Amino acid sequence: QVQLVESGGGLVQAGGSLRLSCAASENTFRMTTMGWFRQAPGKEREFVASIRWNSGNTAFDYADAVEGRFNVSGDSAKNTVYLQMNSLKPEDTAVYYCNAGVWDYSLGRANDYWGQGTQVTVSS
Repeated sequence: QVQLVESGGGLVQAGGSLRLSCAASENTFRMTTMGWFRQAPGKEREFVASIRWNSGNTAFDYADAVEGRFNVSGDSAKNTVYLQMNSLKPEDTAVYYCNAGVWDYSLGRANDYWGQGTQVTVSS
C-alpha cells in the first residue's frame, strides 16, 4: 500500500504563489504517473497536472486552466512531486489531491493511490 502525504496548502491572495508537495512512502521506480487533481465545493474532482514515465521517457501534462501558471516537477531521490502554483486566481480555490499510478507486476496494470488532500484558498 503506497501512502501519499500532501503539504503546502494555505490561504493566499490573488496573484500570489504556493508550492504543494506530495511525498510517497516508497521510491518512484514503480510509478507510472504522479500528479495533482483538485475539487472545489459542489464540483467534480478535476485533473490539474501530472508527470508520466514510460519506457525511460518523461512527459508533463497540464489542464488548460492552469497551463502557463502551474509547474509540476519531481524529485526521485525524495520520492516527492511538487506543484508550483503562480498567478493564483480565486477560481483555483479547491482541495488539492495528490495522485499516483503504481505498477503492480502481479496484476500487470497500475493501481491508483490518493493523498488525503490539502486546502488551497485564494482570496480576491
